[in-house]
Order: sequence, then C-alpha cells, then structure tokens
Amino acid sequence: METVTITMKNPPGLFLEADNVSPDTFAGKKAADIAALHAFEGREQTSLGKYFEVSGNGGATAADTRIVVKGDVSRVKYIGMKMTAGEVVIENSPDMYTGAWMQGGKLLVKGSTNAFTGIGMKGGELVIEGDTGNYLGAAYRGDWRGMQGGIIRVRGNAGSDTGYFMNGGTIIVEGNTDVHVGTHMEGGTIIIKGNVPSKVGGQMVEGTIYVFGTIDVMMPGFKFVKDEEMEVDGYKGLFSLFHGDLGERHPKRKGQVVYGKLYQKI
Repeated sequence: METVTITMKNPPGLFLEADNVSPDTFAGKKAADIAALHAFEGREQTSLGKYFEVSGNGGATAADTRIVVKGDVSRVKYIGMKMTAGEVVIENSPDMYTGAWMQGGKLLVKGSTNAFTGIGMKGGELVIEGDTGNYLGAAYRGDWRGMQGGIIRVRGNAGSDTGYFMNGGTIIVEGNTDVHVGTHMEGGTIIIKGNVPSKVGGQMVEGTIYVFGTIDVMMPGFKFVKDEEMEVDGYKGLFSLFHGDLGERHPKRKGQVVYGKLYQKI
C-alpha cells in the first residue's frame, strides 16, 4: 500500500470543502497531481496544494492507497467523502461531514469530529478516538436515507440525533449521547455504552438499540417485554427488552408484527 501524506501549511480563512481527500481520488496520481486537485474555500475554487504540503504518490487503486492527514484541519470538511476502499488517517480533529456517504475502506480520526460524521454511510469502518457532534450516521437534512451499512465506533461521546433515519449498519458510542438516538430508525444497530437523556427510539419502526447506562425518560411508545441474557460488543450480561415505537405502523413478517427493539442493561 502506498502512503500519501498531506500536511496543513496554510490554514484556510473560511471553511475548506476537501471532498477530494479520498483514496479513490488520490489513486494513480503523483504528489504534484494530488496538489492540483480542486477544493473550495467558500465559493472560491482553489487547489489542495494551496493549503497542504503533499508527499508520496497514490497507489494503483483506491485499495492500495493510504492517506495520512496532518496539521490543523479544524476548518476542513468532507474528508473521506464517498470513499470505497483504502485507508485514511486524520491525526487531528476535522470539521463536518467526515466520512459522509462512505462505502468502504477504513477511516481513523485520532481526534474528534464535528456534525454529520458518517451520514448516509453504506460500508467500511469509521473510528473516532475522541468525541463527535450531532447527526452521527444520520440522513442528510430533508432525506429519509440514513446510514445503511458499515460500522462507526466513537471512543468518546456523541451529540444529538445519532442514527437519525438509520436503515442498516452498526453505530457504537462508548461514551454518552445527547437526545434523539435512533429517531425514525428502520434498521441497523446502535450501541450506547454510556447514558442517554431521553427520546430514545422515537418513531422507530425496526432495528435494535442497546443502552448500557441510564435513560432519564423512556419514550411512552415502548413496552417492556422480558429480560434477556445478551452478549453485546464483547460484554455479557442481562438486558431488559422493550418493543416500540408502538405509536408507529409496523410491518408484518410471516404473520408476526415486527417492532423496534430497545435493550437496556440491568
């Protein structure tokens, strides 16, 4: 695997849209070609080389390309957008839309991310060693297609609306989240190892949510079913199962109504 290192040398005055920072785009290109790729600072079209020092060449394919992003990228959006293969390592904390619509490969953030991380994600692995903002693995505003595949793991905390309109895949938050986890959820799995204030699974139709910590206010549309011994992300223990959201219309399979499942650790 070939490694391309891009190091911030000239931080943008406005937010920089850098959707070209992806193994798919860097593959088959030399350092000079990568530096010439376009980016947008506000409405102005510019180039990656204006902001980043580029060293190394891309691999023959996306799968053969590894990107290391160094320096202050707190004003840089869309890193890893729509990537299908390869690897991206961000050594600090980027802005919004990191890994948006990601389809494959691995993206590691050694810092924290802002809002809309992993929105519309279809595949791959996204790991955030710090915290993340609102709308993790959610749908784009106005859309009903949230995360559909892949896995997101957050070592720290997440904001509100985690898994909004989620259809598939897995989100694991090892810390706490804010309100509205799994709102409009129609598939997939969300694991929260910390606490959630309220509004867990609102208007949920299908899918599974696990909460290891406290839920300050349980949604009225959830009904206790039974206690179950479960193994969840390496932990074995007893969880209470709730079905919901009972206020929604639910599909039937083989004559049985399908509900969303909310498990809370006992």
